[in-house]
Amino acid sequence: MTATAVTVHYQTPELLRVAVESFRRYYPAVPLLIIDNGSDEPDKRVVQELEAKYPNVTRALYLPENIFHGPAMHRAMGEVAEDLVFFFDTDTETLQGGLLATMALLFEQDPFLYAAGKKAVVNARGFHAPEGIEIVKTPSMMIRRSLYHQLPPFEHRGMPTLANFQVAHRMKYHFADVSVESSIRHDGRGTAEKFGYGLGLRGKIEFVVEKLTRVLSSKNPKY
Repeated sequence: MTATAVTVHYQTPELLRVAVESFRRYYPAVPLLIIDNGSDEPDKRVVQELEAKYPNVTRALYLPENIFHGPAMHRAMGEVAEDLVFFFDTDTETLQGGLLATMALLFEQDPFLYAAGKKAVVNARGFHAPEGIEIVKTPSMMIRRSLYHQLPPFEHRGMPTLANFQVAHRMKYHFADVSVESSIRHDGRGTAEKFGYGLGLRGKIEFVVEKLTRVLSSKNPKY
């Protein structure tokens, strides 16, 4: 089974160059779509250079404004043709090959497999928790596109996949835990560290509610 790779870029050309160049070192023929999320002209030039450096296997979609990470991921799902879509963040570096083939084989063996990557558990607000909703972390994950379009779209929030994954579980789709650390290094919060999440008041409220809940839980284990 073949896959298309996708990365979403917003004004971090130094990160994008490392992410794409290292990916190409081990995956020279895998189609790659770069979604440029409304970057300013100087930062957009690196996208254009990478597109020109790897013709036929790399293309870019230039959005006129920043629609944020989740909606840009959703846009990518409507742009690619292959059923398997591998997302990697711009603050990642590919260290070795083989990961995409490992993931693709799992999808080939299980027609109900929806997502593969590093698993984690989050609560209903998308914060890591000891129990709750099983998710696959977005910095390096593979998604089955034909199942994606039966689910809520990725959205603009701290965890853009949350509602999508919740419904996937209700529909009894499967999630595969795949070790990615030896294949891809993720520095974490590359774009968010520089520009934030752009969630406004909603994000602040969710953070305060989560913090308050954790405080109350620590004081009353039955809470």
